[in-house]
Amino acid sequence: MVTIKQDPLYQLLRDERIDAFNAKVAAGAPVDLSDADLRNVRLQGADLHHANLRGAYLRGANLKGCDLSDANLTGASIHEAHIGGCLFPANLSAAEIRLSYELGTRLRPTV
Repeated sequence: MVTIKQDPLYQLLRDERIDAFNAKVAAGAPVDLSDADLRNVRLQGADLHHANLRGAYLRGANLKGCDLSDANLTGASIHEAHIGGCLFPANLSAAEIRLSYELGTRLRPTV
């Protein structure tokens, strides 16, 4: 179930304080954004490389240029998100990404 979390890192992203978020991540804070409601949030520039985004709702989020190559996106939805220049995990096919972007389906990585 998608939720508004009380996690400090989540709140930094919701408040679009990307520099503060990245500083916490650089200091070793684990990024657990599972089931997070990130609709229409500007995430451009956020260090989401190793983020747990399992089940996250990213409709309309700005993910431009984000490196998600090692992120867990299982069950996440990127419907109408801004994904130009975004690096996705190798276990997500282009067709899977397109379906989620266009129809809002949940991402299902291949094994």
